[in-house]
Amino acid sequence: MSETRRRLILDLDTGVDDALALAYALGSPDVEVTAVICSYGNVSMRTAVRNTCAVLDLLGHPEVPVFAGADRALDASSPFAPPAGVRRIHGENGLGGASVRGWCRTAPQSALDLLRGVAERGDDTTYVATGPLTNLATELVNVSGLGAALGRVTFMGGALAVPGNVTPCAEANIANDPAAADSVLRGGLRTRMIGLDVTHQVVLTRDDTAAWRELGTPAARLFADMTDHYITVYRQNNPQLGGCPLHDPLAVAAALDPSLVGCLSANLRVDLEGPTRGRTVCDPDRLRDAEKSCEVALEVDEPRFLDYFRLRMARALA
Repeated sequence: MSETRRRLILDLDTGVDDALALAYALGSPDVEVTAVICSYGNVSMRTAVRNTCAVLDLLGHPEVPVFAGADRALDASSPFAPPAGVRRIHGENGLGGASVRGWCRTAPQSALDLLRGVAERGDDTTYVATGPLTNLATELVNVSGLGAALGRVTFMGGALAVPGNVTPCAEANIANDPAAADSVLRGGLRTRMIGLDVTHQVVLTRDDTAAWRELGTPAARLFADMTDHYITVYRQNNPQLGGCPLHDPLAVAAALDPSLVGCLSANLRVDLEGPTRGRTVCDPDRLRDAEKSCEVALEVDEPRFLDYFRLRMARALA
């Protein structure tokens, strides 16, 4: 491995856009994906493990270890099962119904063991979460020194100046575990929020999936099939967007190149009760604090990001 390659841990609830984010990372020549930790959200945690393994195998990276993470929110009494609306968006299997084969090679040690090693070594590791923040909240409590070792963590979730996509106030990843998100955002960790404010500004169309089909590889066909499903649902639900937002790929891209987004520095909290439950909002108790723990993306260099995305996807799918 080149000394200049970035070590990257992905925390995924592997549905369609998580698979796109994983491919983006694997198609980035300056990145080494050292592990994927799976969560519930778009799918059950076990399905996320299966989908992750299948995508890694298809993209020629079976060496990347896959870990089983949380299967439910912090205060849930039973494992998460995706509701009908989520299954419609991502397909019954989480990958738009596209046929995949993969074997679950979940590592024998836990994700906590992996991150204890990161904390002990002080690795220069980039951590990106694109599902609920349950894994991260649990890891920060159970792994001493992890926050300092990880530096600034980038997560896809939230909405500051735009409506949510689950309720008028709440975005899906935060809504799946508001308590975990609040714990992460108020726990002193330095974070970067890539929310709906920017992800709805970067959109993929069928022109792109048609270009993937021309590559002629099994990976390109599968990604085109599942993304076409995703585009179809978004055109029905959010026709004003003109395609499907690249939620999770933008989070990975912004973690690797923060200059892609313009951010507001803020201290955030998450509303935990009432009609605004799941809302990400500036914390009034820390509004005047000189230190701001979160960078909230409000602007994005759409043309440059889409150029990066197309180049890295073509490299990953070829």
